Amino acid sequence: MFYQPILLPLLAQVTLTFLVWVHLYVTRLTEISRKNIEPQDLARRTGGQSLLVDSAGPSDNFKNLFEMPMLFFIAILLSMMLLLQDMLLVQLAWAYVVLRALHSLIHCTYNKVLHRFTVYIASTLVLILMWLRLALYILD
Repeated sequence: MFYQPILLPLLAQVTLTFLVWVHLYVTRLTEISRKNIEPQDLARRTGGQSLLVDSAGPSDNFKNLFEMPMLFFIAILLSMMLLLQDMLLVQLAWAYVVLRALHSLIHCTYNKVLHRFTVYIASTLVLILMWLRLALYILD
């Protein structure tokens, strides 16, 4: 069995992405049904955005999970490829995933921008620390 502690936060982040996807589509299909929206009316980008107000938070969050988290996935894969791993890197990876989960929870529920932004900044700082840790390994 190939076990590396750094893989667990990676799997958790992937799980988070799929959970937000499920939440998005449950929310979206419920909204379409409740508002009796004709699905073809959603084909126009502006029409779909104005019609699907209730599912906008989960939709935006799902898109957001393919922005900064890509640097997280690359960092994890790089650490695996170069066999660079220590407890600090694993702890930073977990901190990143926890903060991203909190960000998703805020974004998909009450969506208070200041709360969401604070968590987003914290997760980005953790990601920067992960990359600095990798850079120190690589440049050493």
